[in-house]
Amino acid sequence: MSKVINTESKDGLIIIYTDGYLNKDLGEEIQKIAYEHIENGELNFLLDLKQSNIVNSIGASILIEIIEKLQDVNGNLYLCNLAPIIEKTFNIMGLTKYCKTFKSQSEAIEELS
Repeated sequence: MSKVINTESKDGLIIIYTDGYLNKDLGEEIQKIAYEHIENGELNFLLDLKQSNIVNSIGASILIEIIEKLQDVNGNLYLCNLAPIIEKTFNIMGLTKYCKTFKSQSEAIEELS
């Protein structure tokens, strides 16, 4: 079963940690968390996919919806710790044109803070 395992705020970023298959269920959980933070004026998100090694089209499409919502409010979604297959999939889909990717969480925080 897919689930978000944790969220934290660090250096102006809301970090969302995932666990498992990035499918409809996990995508909707990420979306729910992101939208709650957006309503509170928190607009910069780092999605840490270290524990997620596979994504399907529905999970990716939900991320696109989040990116579109963030663009409306001048927010950003960043990605880190992508498995090679997920990175390739996101590149093919064009998703990485709209959200910067980082090799590690520490690299993202260093560059974004």
